[in-house]
Amino acid sequence: MNPLTSRRLLLWMVCLSLPSVSRADQFVLFDVTFTFTKQDADTSKPSKSHYYVKGDRLNPNRPKDWTAPVDYRNGTVHIRTEVIEKPAGGEPTTWSLCYIPNKGQGNGYGCTGTVLYREKGVYEQDVAMTKFWQNDGIVWSQGIKQMDLVIKDGSGGGGHAHKRQDFEKFFPTKVRITMVQVSAGSKYDPSLVPNLPPAKGTEVNGAALLECERCQSKEAATRKHVDKGILFANSGRRNRIRGLRFGSLVHVDKPDLNPFPERRGHASQHGERMSLIIGILEPADY
Repeated sequence: MNPLTSRRLLLWMVCLSLPSVSRADQFVLFDVTFTFTKQDADTSKPSKSHYYVKGDRLNPNRPKDWTAPVDYRNGTVHIRTEVIEKPAGGEPTTWSLCYIPNKGQGNGYGCTGTVLYREKGVYEQDVAMTKFWQNDGIVWSQGIKQMDLVIKDGSGGGGHAHKRQDFEKFFPTKVRITMVQVSAGSKYDPSLVPNLPPAKGTEVNGAALLECERCQSKEAATRKHVDKGILFANSGRRNRIRGLRFGSLVHVDKPDLNPFPERRGHASQHGERMSLIIGILEPADY
């Protein structure tokens, strides 16, 4: 065997021994940008404080069966929440994100949610599809027909924002919410989601310190967020700090509403994301 052939054979054997590249099976369930006023919350039907995503606002190419041939039921959902407009004052706000199935069981639907946020910015998180409230109330093999988005305060399930006497702390607001379904065993790949602007961030001690509109410099950002005890966490984990949940916070330019992409693609890089945690925190289960 000549030396060139030997080198090629050795290279081929080395490649076979390397871990396989993770394939990102994912699809955008919906990507909506909307303004929501107190009047919208009071007049939404059949339920108040609801914004309904259905028809062609859901990805028409979403699978009918979420269990096979690709298993999305046991995967994760990546939730990107861009708060474009919000009343001043920092009132904790969240959106419940409820899957309405073609066929339900038990309670008949299930809900995850955005992080609890106080300010404008972009918040990202990954949620296991087997961990959120009433996820077993859906026959996943029959698919999803609608998503109900419900604006709430920080008190929990019944804290619909329209019920608050100080409703002006919540309305009007403008948000862009994107939900990306990721199959079991895959990792979310933002490069497969069209029209997502790149995050604008800086580095502190090798970890990503992401910009917010209150932070004018790296030093000021560090000082302000240490003083206020704000948490910058990697998407994929949620933590409690002073009783609140936070995901990754970034400040980005206002994006255009993107079209739905194809569900599948190759992810050549899945670098581990680091977290910068400022303040005292403990894991939280929601």
